[in-house]
Amino acid sequence: MKTRKIELLSPAKDAEVGMAAINHGADAVYIGGPDFGAREKASNTIEDIEKLCRHAALYDAKVYVTLNTLLYDNELERARQLVYDFWNAGVDALIVQDMKLLELDLPPIPLHASTQCDNLTVERVQLLEQLGFSQVVLGRELSLKQIREIREKTTVPLEFFVHGALCVSHSGRCYLSQRIGNRSANRGACAQPCRLPWDLLDEDGNVLIKNRHLLSLRDLNNSAHLEELMDVGITSFKIEGRMKEADYVKNVTAYYRWKLDEIFERCPEYEPSSCRDAKSCVSTFEVNPEKSFNRGFTDFFINGRQKDIGSPFTPKSMGEYIGEVTWCNPLRMEIDTEKTLHNGDGLCFLNQENELVGLRADVVSVGRDAKFCVSTNKPHGAYRGAEIYRNYDLEWQKQVDASKGNRKIDIDLMLAETEDGYEFCGRTRCVPTTTPHRDASNASAVNASVAINCEKILANNPEKVTENIRKKALQWGDTVFNPVNLELRFAEPRLIPASVIGEMKRDLVSKLTEELIENHRNNRETRCADVARNVSIQIDPDEIPDTLMTCHHCIRYANGMCSKETGQKATPLYIRNGENTFRLEFDCRNCVMRVLSVTD
Repeated sequence: MKTRKIELLSPAKDAEVGMAAINHGADAVYIGGPDFGAREKASNTIEDIEKLCRHAALYDAKVYVTLNTLLYDNELERARQLVYDFWNAGVDALIVQDMKLLELDLPPIPLHASTQCDNLTVERVQLLEQLGFSQVVLGRELSLKQIREIREKTTVPLEFFVHGALCVSHSGRCYLSQRIGNRSANRGACAQPCRLPWDLLDEDGNVLIKNRHLLSLRDLNNSAHLEELMDVGITSFKIEGRMKEADYVKNVTAYYRWKLDEIFERCPEYEPSSCRDAKSCVSTFEVNPEKSFNRGFTDFFINGRQKDIGSPFTPKSMGEYIGEVTWCNPLRMEIDTEKTLHNGDGLCFLNQENELVGLRADVVSVGRDAKFCVSTNKPHGAYRGAEIYRNYDLEWQKQVDASKGNRKIDIDLMLAETEDGYEFCGRTRCVPTTTPHRDASNASAVNASVAINCEKILANNPEKVTENIRKKALQWGDTVFNPVNLELRFAEPRLIPASVIGEMKRDLVSKLTEELIENHRNNRETRCADVARNVSIQIDPDEIPDTLMTCHHCIRYANGMCSKETGQKATPLYIRNGENTFRLEFDCRNCVMRVLSVTD
């Protein structure tokens, strides 16, 4: 039975975070380079990217570099040189937005169409496929039905965001930050004005809603829909978060690795895209996305429109819900919770004015009726019935920070006698994957061997000596290799000093490592250069159109003012923050809201 390879794609702020993602189960990671990576504060040197590529290659995992800003003409040569540097460093593909790159003399590196290309329609994905893109990152706003339609009419691999922060505007079509502060989202400098508080006004200037985060959305969590997404054609599941620290990436990656592996256990038609034992990534901490930064979760539009996708009271992380306050005074509170609290935990709640309040649990004890009693050093402002969230779990955080991942490469070993000494051979059990454009017969296990010339000593106590040789030869410590089987080939029982076995193991680790890296590089997918060059979807980096945002999120719908529900005409509204005021127009036929510049 032919299987479909499924990719878990994790973000990497830097090489260390990228390696942590791979160690905790990622099949691929995406990272920014020195320039043009759509995150000004997440740039990395070529040397760091090569370090990450070498680590990823051990597991036949992939590294994608983001080169997805819009480029000025005087930046094209710098971009071209960077692409060659990425290819030579071992990068597997580029994630791009600017179509001018297609006209450059590039190495045969595959190109992935960034979600910034506004990939929401069959026609757009068909065009990108015709242009030679190897993978397309679909817009987050799509439903299962729409994804299925795209899949039925295209063949290019499809990537879809499944977790992390949500942009309220269609990606690539947000100009609000550029309009307000000359910080372009399409140039990697978004100031995130969508997370600010805004007033909502009607056409006469009356304030309908005051000081609410009207454009701020909850975070995406599609972990309950992974199998459905596979069924409609998604082969790459992307976690958002190139600005996130290692603890976030470890936790969320390990969580989705666990969810995907559960599906693979039941559905043999799917398998991971990287080379690894499905049981090798065992977390030493509780995998729980609620414990990492989140604004509350939504599955967005995957199953159609729903109201509670916004985060109107705060753009900050609430963490995990733990329970309600049953009693309190200014410095203490009792919380009815099934969770275990610790001294130093961070808690938060919305006060009676719906403002976020954070506090530190300075002293935690068990109070009446086995409820946790929390004491603070300053008044907390909580009230009876307040819903309490934990946004910092001290003990859990220690476990995550200490986690190195447990990703191993299974190998079979053979230790054999030679004429002048001994030979130590290793063979990987996991057959490296091949790209869709290569013959599967090209894939083979990686082999390496080392030999040493030394005196061969006859064993006086064969049984004990052989046991010691086995024990020493199978101890590979904190290397990435996990010896599963050892075959001994001696003409007679031999005594081999531990120092000799240790030296051969070190050399074998080095050789296996280099063979795995070389094997991955030699089997990288390559891009066909014979594609269309007359690209008609180029965008001027400095252009600011009148429509600053195009949003599936609708403020009318979210606040009970939908014309389809009330029967009232969807007249324009306005949002205001300080001196900035923008007009909202509503395309009710297509359920789209647009944010426009206000003109006199």
